[in-house]
Amino acid sequence: MHTGRILFAQLLDFIPRHEFNRCVRRYRGNHRIRTFSCWDQFLCMSFAQLTGRESLRDIETCLRALYPKLYHAGIRGGVARSTMADANEMRDWRIYADFAQILIAIARALYAQEEFGVHLEQTAYAFDSTTIDLCLALFPWARFRRHKGAVKLHTLIDLRGSIPCFVYITHGKIHDVTALDHLILEPGSFYIMDRGYIDFARLHQFNEVLSFFVVRAKKNLDYQRRVCRSVEKTTGLRADQTIVLCGPKTSQQYPVPLRRVTYFDAETQKRFVFLTNNFALPAIAIARLYKCRWQVELFFKWIKQHLHIKAFYGTSENAVKTQVWIAIATYVLVAIVKKKLNLGLSLNEILQILSITLFENVPILQAFSNNDVQDQGTNVCNQLELFNF
Repeated sequence: MHTGRILFAQLLDFIPRHEFNRCVRRYRGNHRIRTFSCWDQFLCMSFAQLTGRESLRDIETCLRALYPKLYHAGIRGGVARSTMADANEMRDWRIYADFAQILIAIARALYAQEEFGVHLEQTAYAFDSTTIDLCLALFPWARFRRHKGAVKLHTLIDLRGSIPCFVYITHGKIHDVTALDHLILEPGSFYIMDRGYIDFARLHQFNEVLSFFVVRAKKNLDYQRRVCRSVEKTTGLRADQTIVLCGPKTSQQYPVPLRRVTYFDAETQKRFVFLTNNFALPAIAIARLYKCRWQVELFFKWIKQHLHIKAFYGTSENAVKTQVWIAIATYVLVAIVKKKLNLGLSLNEILQILSITLFENVPILQAFSNNDVQDQGTNVCNQLELFNF
């Protein structure tokens, strides 16, 4: 039975509040705070993500218009633009990063049996980065080029459910391959990457921890073929080889054999060459795994289109990281709601519905149900029949 609570409050039931409080205590987020707690900050910023607010003034105006309902949404502190700006500037972004990781763990458990296009018992990840351009004058810490600023989001997603598991935020000048140093590799898992992540010293570390990688090879690879296996060319495969590196530097950085798989995509008329340290999977599975890497690109496209991360509410590094991590937490929360309520809607459709019903007094399942009346083909007696020949 509906208890009369607004939709925003019902949405928060999917959040483990005690875990959030633990993250706040870990970094003393509410130390000497009287009126605008970390929870208030999180709710206001989540509201901004869910409803697409453009600025702190926009957030303040909308929330003040909803003032009678703020208490029922869980917002206890006064909502002011300057208060939110100070909170984003001063409160440790790691509070929201740690809490996002808790939501990520919940979501990954829910999507553990999700199919992603390749029958694989092990966990498969896709790793890539996206660049968000910034004004260097406003974000001097985010140097990218001489007259341009940017931040990079180095992101690892679980292909089952497209859940972001690792996000490393840097300024734009950091090379993508250095983000591999911050990954905690899981034995037996697959990591799929583009050729920008080829660094054989770093790739050799995957062997050390018994993890697998699939990476697209560069054209100037210096190697020697040791074994050549037969392939079914009707599937697009062109070669399945065991190779060793011959370069004076690469042969020392990666001294053990590699597997080289060549695949021709008839749809795009392109030839792809993949390198992997896994010799057990069929060659076609290696090619299909790399194709699944596109999910991380779709994730970047989705969050840039539907969440507010291309423009920031604050200019400090702490404010930027706070906004990004709350955006990620919002994305994962929507994914959790979708799975727990067994909704047939897409994440985009759920977000669009929430954006206009967030403060409505309606049961959450009713908000996402389709109540459109279907046309049964029956005639209404008082309706004029046009074109009745």
